[in-house]
Amino acid sequence: MDITNSKVVFKSGKEVTIYELANDKGMKVEILDLGGIITKIMVPDKDGQFENVVLNWEDIETYETNPGYFNALIGRVAGRIHDAKVTIDGEVYTFAKNNNGNTLHGGIEGFDKKIWMAATEVTEEEAVLKLTYFSPDGEEGFPGNLNVMVLYKLNNQNELTIEYKAHTDKDTIVNMTNHAYFNLSGNAKRSVLDQEVFINGDKILNLDAELIPNGEFLSVKEHPAFDFQVRKPIGRDINADDIQLKYGNGYDHPWVLKDGDRAVEFYDPISKRCMEISTTESGVVMYTMNYADTPIKLSNGEVQKPHYGVCFETQNLPIGYNEVFKERVLLKKDAIYSTATTFAFSVK
Repeated sequence: MDITNSKVVFKSGKEVTIYELANDKGMKVEILDLGGIITKIMVPDKDGQFENVVLNWEDIETYETNPGYFNALIGRVAGRIHDAKVTIDGEVYTFAKNNNGNTLHGGIEGFDKKIWMAATEVTEEEAVLKLTYFSPDGEEGFPGNLNVMVLYKLNNQNELTIEYKAHTDKDTIVNMTNHAYFNLSGNAKRSVLDQEVFINGDKILNLDAELIPNGEFLSVKEHPAFDFQVRKPIGRDINADDIQLKYGNGYDHPWVLKDGDRAVEFYDPISKRCMEISTTESGVVMYTMNYADTPIKLSNGEVQKPHYGVCFETQNLPIGYNEVFKERVLLKKDAIYSTATTFAFSVK
């Protein structure tokens, strides 16, 4: 196990440190202290060839603005908050309306835009990057001083675990995730539409045209395009005649996870790479990169395109109409927010 680091200074003067976690089997994970952004996950295919299975930008300076929140930590609150406001202890708090009148992914400058304090630890079993950030009371409109810690842990079983912890001195809302765009072909050689997904969930949230939940649940049996209880290619039903798919221009929906060791399995039948996700969270948003509006080059030299990555954002359910699901993301004063998600890589 090993961790190395290097520094880069952007044209803006911002200094960013790049950390590389490596295990004894050759797997490497590269992470920036800027936004906790993962720029590389290098894992082998069926022939033992190591390639990057997350999308990354050709020019590292693109991460300063980072269109699409590529592979970044999202907070304080992942997803959308309807009408950019919530009521906590009788007081209404308002946030930036940065997505069709709603708040998206923590506001204008969420956790994905912050430089985090970093520390490293290497043992025989793990390489650990610890990132910490202090979010002051009122930042992006959120109440309470929030102390946040995120641990990236790489072990010799080719497992990357992300642990999130936070505590506050005032009742607030917290719902964190990582917005990694995965593509198991390696170096984004082809789209993810022929790559296969299993999701351990039989319900999704009912969303409107702005992708806001109304509090109702939809059965995947009645919406078979969303039924991934048996692994199938992402692209098989992505253009099905379902109003929910039209709203999202593809998949951009929260699944309610059932109990089980495995929340998601993602598999590429060509490279034979497999990624299994386990999580303490109650939901996962699968986003199939339905938009890639900015003509920016990826590290493979190609301009980004829709469906060249897929996100599995493990999180609690997003806040919808009439503040539905708010109670699920409420963090009380002096309580501890603690969640974890593991991405296990193998060849099958």
